[in-house]
Amino acid sequence: MVLALAMSTDAFAASVGKGMALQKPRITEALRTGLIFGVIEGLTPLIGWFLGSMAADIVADWDHWVAFVLLLVLGGFMIHNGLQDETRQTEPTTRHSFWLLVTTGFATSIDAMAVGVSLAFIDINIWATAAAIGLTTFMMVTLGVMVGRLLGKTIGKRAEVLGGLALIAIGSAILIEHLSV
Repeated sequence: MVLALAMSTDAFAASVGKGMALQKPRITEALRTGLIFGVIEGLTPLIGWFLGSMAADIVADWDHWVAFVLLLVLGGFMIHNGLQDETRQTEPTTRHSFWLLVTTGFATSIDAMAVGVSLAFIDINIWATAAAIGLTTFMMVTLGVMVGRLLGKTIGKRAEVLGGLALIAIGSAILIEHLSV
């Protein structure tokens, strides 16, 4: 459970930003986002576990760079959209695109893939571990979108800029953590 909570923290922070960027997200959108993130977060330790059996050094050497670049690009995109003149925006965003959520979910789950690599070298039930990580992420992301909804009302039109900055901060933290080891 501790591992599952630790793996879901990046996704939770990103989901708060996603919730802030939406115009009054409904619980259905929060559940959709949670499901997408949860499935991805549950699959990546399995992928890492299988890769760990074959090529642990390659995954460990590049995972933090991939996460950093993806989150930097997504964060920059959110900041750009948040800074656009309101008269140029046609209508408020009520739902994120599937591929945006998949890309963000993947970027925040690369650390879970790296964990899966390390789990390949110990005696652990990877299926139960991956299921716990996916379920915990589903719950945390669903909650995060709804927390973002509350914060978005308070913060107003600059919520998407703050969400983008949060994604860049998460990517930077992942990079710094891996480079300092």
